[in-house]
Parts: sequence; structure tokens; C-alpha cells
Amino acid sequence: MNPPLHYAVVGAGIAGLSCARALTAAGVRVTVLDKSRGPAGRMSTRRGEAWACDHGAQYFTARHPDFQAEVARWLAAGVAARWQPRLTVFEAEGRREPMGEAGAELARYVGTPRMTAPARHLAEGLDLRLQATVNALFCYDHGWELSTAEHGLLPEAFDGVLLAVPAPQALPLLQPVAPDLAALAGAARMQGCWALMARFEAPLGLDFDAAFVNHGPLRWIARDTSKPGRAGMETWTLHASAAWSEDHIEDTPERVASALIAAFRALGGEAPVAWSAHRWRYALTASAVDEGYLWRAEEGVGLCGDWLNGGRVEGAWLSGHALAHSVLAEMALA
Repeated sequence: MNPPLHYAVVGAGIAGLSCARALTAAGVRVTVLDKSRGPAGRMSTRRGEAWACDHGAQYFTARHPDFQAEVARWLAAGVAARWQPRLTVFEAEGRREPMGEAGAELARYVGTPRMTAPARHLAEGLDLRLQATVNALFCYDHGWELSTAEHGLLPEAFDGVLLAVPAPQALPLLQPVAPDLAALAGAARMQGCWALMARFEAPLGLDFDAAFVNHGPLRWIARDTSKPGRAGMETWTLHASAAWSEDHIEDTPERVASALIAAFRALGGEAPVAWSAHRWRYALTASAVDEGYLWRAEEGVGLCGDWLNGGRVEGAWLSGHALAHSVLAEMALA
């Protein structure tokens, strides 16, 4: 009896974990590698003394039946819950506009007790190797070999490699081994996002919990402590717009904080007692490559991620799920 095929999935965000889970469920051996200290990617939470804050993805929605079924599983497992914030929209000069019926009633979900919870749930039971930054791929007749910055060349050879990382991180890995895929990754222009986690001694007296902001440096603000399962200090997430973030991508955290706090105060907020800043270098895809995923069966190399599927958590999960099923379909034909 032949041993099961062994695939490497690079990236432990929602796309990579979705892909790995589907392959594992079909009996494929999978090793997931990620440079971070934990799974989740941009579904991330920063924690400190008496506070926590979702500084990456703020919530997710579910429109596709497959992802709706997945979210139902997360809800049943207690790793996600519906978030029903009081929402508003700020237009130019601080003018408030109603969300509109469709926007206000849209079901929004968050991980519980933190945004990382669904990813940790997906990662349970997987061969997940953290703090392993893949920096080179090698394709030989006997399979794929991977090198990491921390551990050098891995001892295993893999039957295929599936990259679930932002396009700019996939590009240098693909150029020596799959130049056509590298060209597609190079065509996706990803933009950064500055995030500020602002803490307050007492709840702010604002009549909303979250807002879309359509002017100035901010794009989104949210009372993180309004989300289900959250506790601790009053904490707000301030996300800068993609355009402002790109213009200020090399600014110091102090300069970024000064600008974002001033914009928040102009909307009725206050100066925080403490803050933390995080720069997401690759947060948004300005020109998504909308194939959903990319798979080259002849070489055994594929790509998945939200940047291939219109952004968002749902897009990431569907991308990884679709890539896995394409791999499985190819196996069935072999």
C-alpha cells in the first residue's frame, strides 16, 4: 500500500488552514508552516495587561452556502458569535449618514473570545509548524524541498506545495520554480493598513459601536469591547484608509498615532490613556486576481488566499477550500 501523499501548505491564515483541513479530511498528509507564533494571519488579536484588541480583520460575513455551513460549525463549537454593533457612517465634515437597511441588517460575525479562535479551531490536529519562515522552494524529481530561515532545509520531500501567503511574499518563492505563477502574483498590488489599538479608562459616551469613515485618514473605527466575549479595558480599533496608509507607510508609530487619534477626536472620540500601533504591510488587494485560486497540477504547486478571491475572510476560506478540492480532483484522475 502506497503511503499517503504529503503536501506542504505555507501560511496558517484562514486560506491555508481551510485548504489543509479539506486535504486532511480526504486522507492527504499535510504539513502547515507559518512564520508567526500562532495561526490566524490577519484574523489577529493583540493582548496586553487587562486588554485585548482585534487589530486585523474586524468581522466576517457569510454569503456562500459552503462558508455559511462552516460558520455554523464555528458557532456550534463556540469559537464564533454574531456581533450586532450600533453602526453609523461618517461622510465629509463629520456628517452622519444612516447605514441603510441592507447594511444595518447584514449578519456580522467575530471569533470568540478573540478573533483568532476560528483559526485555532481549524488548526486543531494539524501538523502545524510555527516560527518557520519558508524562504526557498526547490523542485526535484523526487518532490519538493523547502528551506526555512530558522531551521534551514527541511528533512522531508513533499509531493506538492500550496502557498497561502500574500502575493508579495509568494513572488520571490515562485520566481525560480514557477515563473508564470510568479508573474500573476506580481500583478496583484497589495496595500498596507495602519491599525491603532486605543485604550481608555472608562467607556466612551458615544452612541455607536462602529463606523465606516469616508473622509480623512480613517476608514473604520470600532469599540472592540462591544464584541461578544470581550472583557477588560474599553478598547477601540482605528484603521487608517488604504490610501493614507500607503502615503504614510514608513512613518513612525508616534506620528501615525497622533494623526489617527486627532481624526478620532474629530468624530467625537477622546484621547486614549494608552495605545499600540501595528502596520499591516500587506492588508488589502488593490487589484485582486479574481481566479479564486491557482493550481499547476504538472508541477504540484498552487496558490490560495483572499487576494485571489476578492478579499475578506470568506474569500480566503473559499479560496483555500477550492484549491484543496482541485488538488483532490487531480489525485482522483491520476
